[in-house]
Amino acid sequence: MRRRNILIALSTLLAVSLVATPASARQQQTAAPNQVTDLTAQQADGYTTLAWQPVPDATDYQIERTAVDHTDTPTGAPTIVGIWRPNRQINQESPTFADAGYHPGDRFRWRVRARIGTTEQPWSDPVAGTTTAPWGNPDNPGEQLRTQWETTRAAQYTSDTDEYAYTAAIDDLSDRVRVVEIGRTVRDRPINMFVIGHPTPPATPAAVAATAPVAINCNVHGNEPGDREACLIMARQLAFSTDQRVIDLLSHTTVLIVPTINGDGRAANTRGNSTGQDLNRDYSLIRQPETAAYVKMIRDYRPVAGYDGHEYGNSRAGDLPMLPPRHQNVAQSIFDESQDMIEGHMYRQGAQAGWWACPYGCEGGGNVGLSEETILRNTLGLKNVVNSLLELRSSGGQTRPDEGNTANNRRRKTYSALWTFHQFLDYHRAQLADITTARAEAITGQAANTGRLVFRGSRPIPAHPAPHPGDSPPPLDAPRPDLILDNPPCAYRLTEQQYHGERTDGPGGAGTTVAHRLAAHGWQVVKTGDSYYVPLNQPERGLIPLLLDAQGVENLTDGERVHPTLTGRRDGPLTVTGFTCLAGATVTGPVTVRPGATLVATGSTITGPVTTTGAAGVLLADSTVTGPVRITGTTDAISLIDVTVTGPVDLARNTTGTDTPLLAGTTVRGPLACAGNTPAPTNLGITNTVHGPRTDQCAAL
Repeated sequence: MRRRNILIALSTLLAVSLVATPASARQQQTAAPNQVTDLTAQQADGYTTLAWQPVPDATDYQIERTAVDHTDTPTGAPTIVGIWRPNRQINQESPTFADAGYHPGDRFRWRVRARIGTTEQPWSDPVAGTTTAPWGNPDNPGEQLRTQWETTRAAQYTSDTDEYAYTAAIDDLSDRVRVVEIGRTVRDRPINMFVIGHPTPPATPAAVAATAPVAINCNVHGNEPGDREACLIMARQLAFSTDQRVIDLLSHTTVLIVPTINGDGRAANTRGNSTGQDLNRDYSLIRQPETAAYVKMIRDYRPVAGYDGHEYGNSRAGDLPMLPPRHQNVAQSIFDESQDMIEGHMYRQGAQAGWWACPYGCEGGGNVGLSEETILRNTLGLKNVVNSLLELRSSGGQTRPDEGNTANNRRRKTYSALWTFHQFLDYHRAQLADITTARAEAITGQAANTGRLVFRGSRPIPAHPAPHPGDSPPPLDAPRPDLILDNPPCAYRLTEQQYHGERTDGPGGAGTTVAHRLAAHGWQVVKTGDSYYVPLNQPERGLIPLLLDAQGVENLTDGERVHPTLTGRRDGPLTVTGFTCLAGATVTGPVTVRPGATLVATGSTITGPVTTTGAAGVLLADSTVTGPVRITGTTDAISLIDVTVTGPVDLARNTTGTDTPLLAGTTVRGPLACAGNTPAPTNLGITNTVHGPRTDQCAAL
């Protein structure tokens, strides 16, 4: 696995001055045996990073905090707020601890002592400092906004009505922000999304997609609100900060924040939505309006990276358990880049800041983090999005004994999430080229429709090499033999009843149809004769069979597997009527697609022109055409992914409804002309190589 040591300068937004002076913050020259030395306290946004020199043979360290006044006279009793153990982080030679269990803006004194076995060693000399106040100048419009969680000093979470008011105020006061409603909950609460860019956010979803945006989902489980509060605070920071880091970030991408996907569950403080559905078991099936809204957002805004916020009840876990998409149908490049974001960046940066980032499970994790495609991190991975789940440990646990205090525990959760989301933005900014390369490899690889399909099964997450942040990575969920398909079909055929038939698996017994759900996913579907075909040479090939194959563990319907109709060599012209699938074929002669017919070609070579007029669909991937390609009047779907055409390509007057024509990663050795297509073609962010002029709708592709 790749490793990067990414060093990103944190701004005053995230970390401010080191609270240390030669007299009060540094140890004296002479130290007692086994006494901690060189203790420092660095104030940051909602937490303080304590760092010290390690003591030989120390079993662990105790961190003590005491409230003090401006003269550093104690105003309260000292409290053990943390236990640092050697397996917490990857920087055992440089221990750090992020203390976040306090009200920001107050002043404290800290001491640290080692324990060898159970024997307590001498305390370090103390350091004192005033912690960073909540972000935003109270005298500046916009910056002065505060959430209900902030104004009540973490005694209350932000209500839905207060969230709407806060969200509307940010939208009104910042040119960088546009708040859009992406859907409604079962009980008709709005699902809002911040769209944030500099100097203003792009005007349309397609324009946002062109910026390679990032997406953060903050509150899928209604009784896990810590991430949501972090998202609301971060939205204010991004909207109004003058820090150069923030300006630079927003000048190079668009940030999408959905603070409350599960508004009904948050209002009731329940895990599921108002129907009792666990929304994080519904992102592939999209039976609920909340999950449908988010999946449609992914389709339209096309984020290249994402984070999904949760809370985790294991008191032995780290501060920030994380996990990439593990389903075995996720492209290797997406899995690798997601793991690199976690282990190559979050573990390293967490060790510097004092947070214990670790694999989901960490210690005593049990059966967590498996391969269900219904879970957002797996759904996003199958949609070629680099991403991670984030868990906030629900209770203080063994390493944070003071966090039986409810407010202090809430602060640690929210401010650690805030740190993570900012680090996510920094990673995206620094590694965008690698992220988009991984995405392009995934899309072209998926469209090639090669390799086995797994209906359930996860990639392994090995323990991080020692020193490592946790002993128990999530277990392997190896696929059973009966859940592996070695000979993937070309497409799935659905009947009219399967495609448009009424369903009863949604709220109130009136679920949306398979047609609605496939459209929400953004998949190409063609109607040929009396059947509907869903080809597999598409960017989300790994997810399609999980919903349409009879072997799918949680499928929508039992579609009929359609295998290739032409393989090997064919000499002479080919006239396509009905549904024709080429796989590994060689055609030496012109190919003509008749009105209402569909041509699907993968891994094939065609010598001669490809001409279609009034076809239902033309989907070519991982193929070569020697001769012109002219596609006119298509009614359902057009897709050219990783195709080499020696000759001109002309797409004209195609009207494909909600199925946007795809022209991605294709080489055209001739002119490329696109005119009068509704909707206009897109390249999915993957540049095409064109050796002639590009005109009209394809000028920017």
